[in-house]
Amino acid sequence: MKHNFRNLAVWKDSFALVKDIYIVSSKLPLDEKFGLKSQIQRCAVSIPSNIEEGSGRTSDKEFLHFLNIAISSSYELETQLLLVKDLFDIDREEIITRIQPNQRMIGGLKRKINTK
Repeated sequence: MKHNFRNLAVWKDSFALVKDIYIVSSKLPLDEKFGLKSQIQRCAVSIPSNIEEGSGRTSDKEFLHFLNIAISSSYELETQLLLVKDLFDIDREEIITRIQPNQRMIGGLKRKINTK
């Protein structure tokens, strides 16, 4: 069953998170442009992108697959932000705290789809 991704609260939240991540990553040192900065941005973009891609699939099983990728990207992003904090002494706790509710939203959508 197709879902309109623009109507999904989890997609909206993930999309807004990308904007916040780009602001955070802009504060990284210039020599991280092709390293951690690039990886953080790719992970962030992956979350709403996979939610969107999965929502356009024809089966709930396919949608769940893309939701699994999205939540995996969010955990990867969380780890990278912890690295930013430790390596560059840039406190990003507010962003990390914002990722966790997003992870719960993705998990909730997965449970909802699984109970259909």
